[in-house]
Amino acid sequence: MPALCRDCLTSFPAGSRCPACRSPRVIAHEELESLTIAHMDCDAFYASVEKRDDPSLRDHPVIVGGGTRGVVSTCCYLARIKGVRSAMPMFQALRLCPEAKVVKPRMSVYVEVSRQIRTMMEALTPSIEPLSLDEAFLDLTGTARLHGAAPAVLLARLVKRMEDELGVSGSIGLSHNKFLAKIASDLDKPRGFSVIGKAETPAFLQGKSVRIIWGVGTATQAELEKAGIRRISDLLRWDRGDLSARFGHMGERLYHLARGEDQRRVARDERPKSISKETTFNEDTSDADLLDGHLWRLSEQVADRAKAKELAGRSVVLKLKRGDFQLVTRRHSLGDATQLTDRIYRAARAMFEHVGTSGPYRLIGVGIADLTSADQADVSGDLLDPDAAKRAALERASDGIRARFGSDAIIRGRALR
Repeated sequence: MPALCRDCLTSFPAGSRCPACRSPRVIAHEELESLTIAHMDCDAFYASVEKRDDPSLRDHPVIVGGGTRGVVSTCCYLARIKGVRSAMPMFQALRLCPEAKVVKPRMSVYVEVSRQIRTMMEALTPSIEPLSLDEAFLDLTGTARLHGAAPAVLLARLVKRMEDELGVSGSIGLSHNKFLAKIASDLDKPRGFSVIGKAETPAFLQGKSVRIIWGVGTATQAELEKAGIRRISDLLRWDRGDLSARFGHMGERLYHLARGEDQRRVARDERPKSISKETTFNEDTSDADLLDGHLWRLSEQVADRAKAKELAGRSVVLKLKRGDFQLVTRRHSLGDATQLTDRIYRAARAMFEHVGTSGPYRLIGVGIADLTSADQADVSGDLLDPDAAKRAALERASDGIRARFGSDAIIRGRALR
């Protein structure tokens, strides 16, 4: 069985310890030298950077986020042991872990470290699909001939360089498609390296909860449980047509992923066709104030993403899913492209008012489409809305404050609903 030492990068036929350095950090697998699709996920990325830059934090639980009224952006593993999680309200996180050190996010620093990691990845393969600042898919097909080493060796070399040169650790998942590579990277965090081969895929998935499937959250899991589906083995008993009839596009996706089938390729830096954010409620709701607050928050997140990617959208898209799973989408074309929260929200709000009384809803989403570069955004103004320019200037000023002092430095009251 091929084996690899993750400390000295020695490859050897088999064994639980490295014959060269005697390290026990060995990964061994029958398909280790043939698998080429990987997912790399940094370990508690923001918190790791903070601990690297401030050694006094090293032995303490660290929470990166806003003040007592903010939320947790991320936290280190010491805080996670106490139950702290991303997106948790700060007061709740500090109740669980009162000894935690709270650090405000420094996005510019995280972006720079992310760029350095990306440069390391590009030395291995051009086929990189970033999912966020701290994680990406890599396709290393054909790289063995170029680099004289199997993909597994290149990946172990990557995370070793990250630790040695940047002080940031990462976990690797290696498999034969993106779905399984993503699962594998979560199996042994932090500093993990896990492999899921083709031969073992059916047995590996068989007894797993449906929550292991990317995109199955609390609400979707509840709907699956109503149909008696709790584990992958339950999904395997369903006919493909029946799953599609019951759950629509999600049913088709579930059918294939339950069998370990994923034909999506690793797409390198293709300009996205749209930018969107959505949220699924634990309980269906028709509360107008609550929904309006989510519309603003989602619009703000979409705008932030667009600004970060230097993109703008000529269309705004509203997505709603009713309690009976009926999907409602509306699309509004703008006079010119935008990346401003205010314009995205106003367009989404106007569309919502036309359909908002037909809830309750289990999901709400906002997006922009027909993307273009940011230099073409918000240039013409609005003759019918003389205050639009003032709101745009205020938003740009708020962006500057948030960039300097953290995302929770300024919060619109509407977002607190």
